[in-house]
Amino acid sequence: MTPSTNAQQREAELLEQSWRDPPGWWGWLCAVDHKAIAGRFIVTTFVFFVLGGILALLMRLQLAKPDSRLISPDMYNQLFSMHGTTMMFLFAVPVMQAVALWLLPLMLGNRTVAFPRMNAFSYWIFLFGGVMIYAAFFVGIGPDTGWFAYVPLSGPDYSPGKRVDFWAQMITFTETSALMGAIVIIVTIFKMRAPGMTLNRMPLFVWTMLVQSFMVLFAMPAVMLASTALITDRLVGTQFYNPAEGGDVLLWQHLFWFFGHPEVYLIFIPPLGFISSIIATFARRPVVGYPAMILSLIATGFLAFGLWVHHMFATNLPELGKTFFTAASLVIAIPTAVQIFCWIATLWTGRLNLRTPLLFVLAFFVILLCGGLTGLMLASVSLDTQLHDTYFVVAHLHYVLMGGAVFPLFGAFYYWYPKFTGRLLDETLGKWHFWLFFVGFNVAFFPMHVLGLEGMPRRVYTYPAGMGWSGMNFGATVGAVMIAASVLLFIVNAWRTRRHGAIAGADPWGAGTLEWGTSSPPPAANFEKLPVVHGRYPLWQAAALPDHVAGIDPALREVLLTSVTEAHPESRMLSPSHTPWPFLTAIATTVLFVGSIFTPWAVVWAMIPVAIGATLWFWPVKSESDTRREREVAP
Repeated sequence: MTPSTNAQQREAELLEQSWRDPPGWWGWLCAVDHKAIAGRFIVTTFVFFVLGGILALLMRLQLAKPDSRLISPDMYNQLFSMHGTTMMFLFAVPVMQAVALWLLPLMLGNRTVAFPRMNAFSYWIFLFGGVMIYAAFFVGIGPDTGWFAYVPLSGPDYSPGKRVDFWAQMITFTETSALMGAIVIIVTIFKMRAPGMTLNRMPLFVWTMLVQSFMVLFAMPAVMLASTALITDRLVGTQFYNPAEGGDVLLWQHLFWFFGHPEVYLIFIPPLGFISSIIATFARRPVVGYPAMILSLIATGFLAFGLWVHHMFATNLPELGKTFFTAASLVIAIPTAVQIFCWIATLWTGRLNLRTPLLFVLAFFVILLCGGLTGLMLASVSLDTQLHDTYFVVAHLHYVLMGGAVFPLFGAFYYWYPKFTGRLLDETLGKWHFWLFFVGFNVAFFPMHVLGLEGMPRRVYTYPAGMGWSGMNFGATVGAVMIAASVLLFIVNAWRTRRHGAIAGADPWGAGTLEWGTSSPPPAANFEKLPVVHGRYPLWQAAALPDHVAGIDPALREVLLTSVTEAHPESRMLSPSHTPWPFLTAIATTVLFVGSIFTPWAVVWAMIPVAIGATLWFWPVKSESDTRREREVAP
């Protein structure tokens, strides 16, 4: 073995010692590695996805035939409330952030995310919030006012007890987590890119997460403010939503939908990055129209904040004002259309490799087109007034969110699973999963358009015979069973592959972005040498990863900070190491949030352990890597 080989091996060992989390259960609680935290996020959100799907399947079984008494009215109210809450707050947005937090440092050519301890804290807060709301549901006090909790139905007069209180505090849990995740993502993208990765060279997926994270910063505070005002109305006696005392019930709708409609795009925008990554790889060429794609993403992010009254056309707002929101609802389709044309041009001029990830992307075009067209229909005030609160809206919502988010997400799982685990998902099972999911989805939700046009209202637990709805409802239930079978097939595929799947190698697809320039799964430090890039697809250049950063000490948890626009190297910084304090502070914060449901004094007293935990979290200590380095250089 040559001296240079010995030096490389020694450097790799030092990197592994510096960046790996400790073994055992204590190390699991103290972990700050972005891959470990994001992996837990992905698994946890998928568990919530399965739970939400089970709730939906129970609702479809109840509605499969008229005059059914399988589920009581109260339980049905809890089911549809928990289903919507789970999918919107505990799955759709968190899973997008989770995938990004796993991939971004690898795509950007760095070793970790910014603020890794805050990233860990955001996971624990998210987990505890989800466990809290499901614990309430399992003991029979789950929310029963829908995922939007309209007042006065959710106010103290019409919803006594603690059901809505648990729901409102769950909002605080999840949105706190999402805000922290957005901050981590923004700082990571702006300050931790590989040298040479200018803004004009960032992968399109990175752009989607940057736009989404800025949207989170502006949208999430609105719903947190709304839920805080709701819980103080209920527990403290404020009157924000009580018209008799100067409040306004429409204030809730304005605050909630100022968050709620951008949330549709918080869910929708990251999958656009999944699609761009998959299409570029399986068409074997860069995505056409890179500047147009970026400008369309930014335009979508801006326009999303001008559509919230789209959900309030049935209220008594001025008709002239509604017309402006009709116009905005139509205009926002243009940026998405631009991106679709760019993808079609890329596919048209590429050499297609029709694997499972690309199948889910092609299905996205079909499903989203249907959902987008019904969205344009509902932008009309007169038609929306007729179809409001019917199953037509349920069908539109699922075509947009499942077609625009879940189909690309499954494609992303098949695409990046080799990078996550080092093994390829089974292609045959993948195609079975795809066709069952695609057919089952359309069988389940397409008839709901007709049900809505025939007048079937949403959020009813049963319906009388003779309405002509039973056949389509039974068909929708069959479709729901097919969807459940397809998801079960995916779980079996992922579980089997994790242990017995084909070895993937570093880059099984022949992709061009940096995450494929390291081993699968990546080492603790991501890269043995930090790369320098010269284009948008570094691995497709004449020499993969042609340059590397020098001067980074492998014995320390050093990260490279670069300038915001041009990614010029500016400084080195020590990344925080593993610690239990994010976990312990999250426990204290959970005590504060849950305790406040029962007494306002919990906020006062629980602030003490929260403050102690936060102080010790930031207390400066000498890291193990610093001690090791001093020992090695000592005479």
